[in-house]
Amino acid sequence: MDNSALFTDFYSLTMAQGYWKNNRSEQAVFEMFFRHQPFGGGYSIFAGLGTLLEKITNFSFSDEDIIYLKSLGIFETAFLDFLKTFRFNGRLWAMDEGTVIFPQEPVIRVEGCLFECQIIEGLILNIINFQTLIATKACRVWLASKKGSVMEFGLRRAQGQDGAVSASRAAYIGGSSGTSNTLASSIFNIPALGTMAHSWIMSFDSEEEAFSAYADLYPDRTIFLIDTYDTLKSGIHNAIKAGRKLIEQGKNFGVRLDSGDIHYLSLEVRRLLDEAGFKNAYITVSNDLDEHIIETLVKEGAPVDSWGVGTRLVTGGNESAFTGVYKLSAIHGKNGIKPVMKFSDNPDKTTNPGIKQVWRIKDKNGAAVADVLSVDDSEDILVEGQRYSFWHPSADYRHFVHTIENKIQPLLKKRIDNGKLLEVTPSLNEVKSYAEKDLDSFDSTYKRLLNPHVYKVSITEKLRNLKLELIQKHQKNMY
Repeated sequence: MDNSALFTDFYSLTMAQGYWKNNRSEQAVFEMFFRHQPFGGGYSIFAGLGTLLEKITNFSFSDEDIIYLKSLGIFETAFLDFLKTFRFNGRLWAMDEGTVIFPQEPVIRVEGCLFECQIIEGLILNIINFQTLIATKACRVWLASKKGSVMEFGLRRAQGQDGAVSASRAAYIGGSSGTSNTLASSIFNIPALGTMAHSWIMSFDSEEEAFSAYADLYPDRTIFLIDTYDTLKSGIHNAIKAGRKLIEQGKNFGVRLDSGDIHYLSLEVRRLLDEAGFKNAYITVSNDLDEHIIETLVKEGAPVDSWGVGTRLVTGGNESAFTGVYKLSAIHGKNGIKPVMKFSDNPDKTTNPGIKQVWRIKDKNGAAVADVLSVDDSEDILVEGQRYSFWHPSADYRHFVHTIENKIQPLLKKRIDNGKLLEVTPSLNEVKSYAEKDLDSFDSTYKRLLNPHVYKVSITEKLRNLKLELIQKHQKNMY
């Protein structure tokens, strides 16, 4: 099931048969972009590309898939025979995984025949939308903790097994330091982290006995869960007793708070640990945390060393989905490439036409200034030292003038050519490091939780003129 080409929307298959039946083999260009930032934030973290590239290069219909499609009574036998040998043979361009991304800019571009571009739509959107959502949420949590230690604890609340594994991968890119999901740890080489459950403590005759037994088993990674009965009256005191033996062995230990007033309890627990002489003992907290709670606790000076975040991380919390879409932007006709665009009464849903590149402009100090969409040809390449007018994507009067002071960075790079990967995908640790580095190039005003500054995404003069030309042509045909 993992590599089945049936993982696509049904209309992709019915349209694909229509393209096949009508000999629609012309080349087309589709782009994935998204419409607005999740969580009311100012940025997103592009994630899922490594997963996607693996899936696309192995995308095929099994014998069982063909038998099922035949049973529907909709698809012709010759078309099903064609599907038996189908492989994606097109080209795919994408930003580096871990890139900080913004609305309206293409993060993926697919080039190939109409059939193959259409049939992978569902796969692209499913993988990229979910992992980008979770990576972005994780990044918000991580930044709220002042780049502290964030443990992803979401397996039991995630949407199914695949959702849990994908969430662990994405959360690691976004800033988590490890996962409780052992399968994800095994697959992606993410550090496996965990403490103990309340059931462990309740299975012993006493809390002190439970703590001592766990410390004997795992002296190098002991974290005592101290809220099973009473955090301040019993839990912390029994943890200090069991922890004293570890300290005498040259080890260290931690305690975990999973309920109650985290700010007050962490202050009291820190005081008691320090009074006992255990200034290096650390405090971990959990209990339905999110970036807003963590930011408040950090600002109030809660002495927390690491954060366990589960439900509100791996599910996206109050944001159920990322708004990525996949739209046709150009098609090759008799007279060459024909740019196309979607029109809408809602300006946000009007697309930008043609085959495009995205350029990241930075100032002389390396700080990101704007992302600019251009027509991807030799005449619309941005050059360092040149002065340009960049326009609002709506193609109206709004624009700004800027002289490029630093090396220009094209963001879309070819990843697949003729259905083959062009290079080995980076490791997850490399993606994680890249995401952190890219994030550092943006001013803090774009990353704040409350009322973040809106980053500029603009279009070149040539792309603006192309868009206006198509709009005027459409209006002329209507009236």
